[in-house]
Amino acid sequence: MSRWKKWLLGIASVLLAAAVWMFWPESAAGEVEGIGPPSGTYDAVIRRDSFGIPHIWGATDADAAYGLAYAHAEDDFLTIQQTFLAARGRLASVYGAESAPVDYFVYLLRIPQTVEEGWPQLSPQVRAICEAYADGINHYAELHPDESLGGLFPVTGHDVVAAFTQKVPLFFGLEATIAALFEDERPDLSAADAPAVRYGSNVFAVSPKRSAGGETMLVSNSHQPWTGPVAWYEAQVTSDEGWDMTGALFPGMPVLALGHNRDIAWSFTVNHPDLIDVYELDMDPDDPDRYRVDGEWLTLEVGEAPIEVRLVGRLRWTFPQEILWSIYGPVIRQDHGTYAIRYAGIGETGLVEQLFKMNKADTFEKWKAALASQDGLPSFNIGYADRTGTIAYLYHGLFPARDPAIDWSGYVPGDTAATLWDGYVPLDDLPWVVDPEGGFIQNSNSTPRTAALEALDLGAFPVSMGVEEQETNRSLRARELLMADEEITLDELTAIKWDMTYDEGSLPADLVGRLIAGDWGADLGAAVDLLARWDRVADPDDPATGLVIMLLAQLLEADVDFDPSQMGSALEVSDGELVAALRGAVAALEDEFGSIQPDWSEANRLVRGDVDLGIGGAPDLLHAVYGDRHDGHFEGIAGDAYVLIVTFRPDGSVTSQAVHQFGSATLRVDSPHYADQAQLFVERQLRPVWFEEADILANLESEYRPGE
Repeated sequence: MSRWKKWLLGIASVLLAAAVWMFWPESAAGEVEGIGPPSGTYDAVIRRDSFGIPHIWGATDADAAYGLAYAHAEDDFLTIQQTFLAARGRLASVYGAESAPVDYFVYLLRIPQTVEEGWPQLSPQVRAICEAYADGINHYAELHPDESLGGLFPVTGHDVVAAFTQKVPLFFGLEATIAALFEDERPDLSAADAPAVRYGSNVFAVSPKRSAGGETMLVSNSHQPWTGPVAWYEAQVTSDEGWDMTGALFPGMPVLALGHNRDIAWSFTVNHPDLIDVYELDMDPDDPDRYRVDGEWLTLEVGEAPIEVRLVGRLRWTFPQEILWSIYGPVIRQDHGTYAIRYAGIGETGLVEQLFKMNKADTFEKWKAALASQDGLPSFNIGYADRTGTIAYLYHGLFPARDPAIDWSGYVPGDTAATLWDGYVPLDDLPWVVDPEGGFIQNSNSTPRTAALEALDLGAFPVSMGVEEQETNRSLRARELLMADEEITLDELTAIKWDMTYDEGSLPADLVGRLIAGDWGADLGAAVDLLARWDRVADPDDPATGLVIMLLAQLLEADVDFDPSQMGSALEVSDGELVAALRGAVAALEDEFGSIQPDWSEANRLVRGDVDLGIGGAPDLLHAVYGDRHDGHFEGIAGDAYVLIVTFRPDGSVTSQAVHQFGSATLRVDSPHYADQAQLFVERQLRPVWFEEADILANLESEYRPGE
């Protein structure tokens, strides 16, 4: 063979090897060797009950957090890894350009610097919990290298705190505000409505004043996506240092977000107060990095975000993005202006600490003191109950201590330190309802005004707080049902939670009423007659609910300006839009089912692997099910997820019942617990929560130490 042919063959071999390396699936096998904790570092035991739910014991709180991490990784390791990648601003390095905005968000908000500065302010106990949780994840990664993502390990306690810090602003819509500022034209912030509550949640509690047997009961019914980084995972955590909590958490969380211990219980629903201010900066025309405040020129801090994007295979490219910072906070520079953003919780990293203190609180006063630290939890309606019979509702938020003389709607002047708020409205000055005479509290992403039987006066609170006034169907129904029963039993409270009725003042009822009252042509006669027979109940056998929900889906797909979770928004739907949507709904149902009146459970499905079940419930019902369209039918993707009902009995004992829409094995398709609770869920049944050790052992499936 001639020399030049050998040379070409050598070049071709090198290129082939490079191509194989570039496109060959990545493995973290070499990266995870030796990252797990040394043997004997932690003393933890995982017990899984007959539903696969982990009950973790640890000698110390840190031991328990380590066991929690390992158990959760067994069920949902990929999502936990994605959570940490997102918190590092490296999601696009694995998942490509579509994830780049998430990474930019992390750099724009200075999440890494915030965590670095906030870490020393956390208590030694909480730092130990975060490090132990990271060690549990690392241990699992070391033992399962083929499941591990390259470039991530080892994770640290800083990553755990960063995951909290990165997610917090998403709950009150900061990403939507930032996205609006990137529009080609200057957005009208003064006309902007609060972000729509796509999914929603319910919480209600009943005190001995209204329960049949002197019980205190709480319904925790947070509506979340059924899969992904904010899907609920159920667990119990117990330590010899007094941590003893059962409930639910998100991937990457070293503590429980909601649930109950032996003394107290609480849950959340999303609220949408005004927690974000956008400042219009007065920029120097001669220097794009200078802005004027109180007559003095200040200089923006200019940095660069190295957004690494996976292009194909192992090929990645780093796209630098400008990052700016002002005395108000992060800055976005656009052709239509330069804007600074200040938001609730900016610079705070204390949510893990706050939730951990809530986990371990055994009185209302201690639980309230954890909230009063105001160093992490940004918002949320909170419902509370305890074994002493106390119930409470709080419209919570880190409300900026804003000057009432300034107009905080729309764009805020960014040329004066007078608008630079620092600090928050004290916890005691927020809208509270504690031990109401009516004996119940409730909230379903609705106004705090109707949280109890007695109306809460919102006039005493600053307008700048942005307290909502809207109602939801769920709130109307919860109030109606709770008010109608002065001696509520556990069974009756459970029935209220699974209620599937639209209030006569709800959006669907209003739309249907308009269609019934009109004359839309002979071709829609059968559809209008069917709507006239609708009883507003979305039970599995109902023949008209499919047409109603398909009508709503058609309106949304047509981009009609209305929010199906808000009462009264039907005013935004014209007659023409409404009739066009009805025709589309009729066509879709006839195409899929050959009829406009299939049983609702035929059109509404819970699908999980090989499991395909009909289900009742619908959007904005107390039994909430939100589905995506698939060839004419709906597959549930969110809504009722982890449902928990807690009962504190007069003797001081606590019991609870729960159900998950799928099961504990989040991503383990081959596990018997991948969908073993789905049948219970569609039948609206709860299972016992085994909280006591004797009950856990009586229903034990397996017991082991992490890694064994």
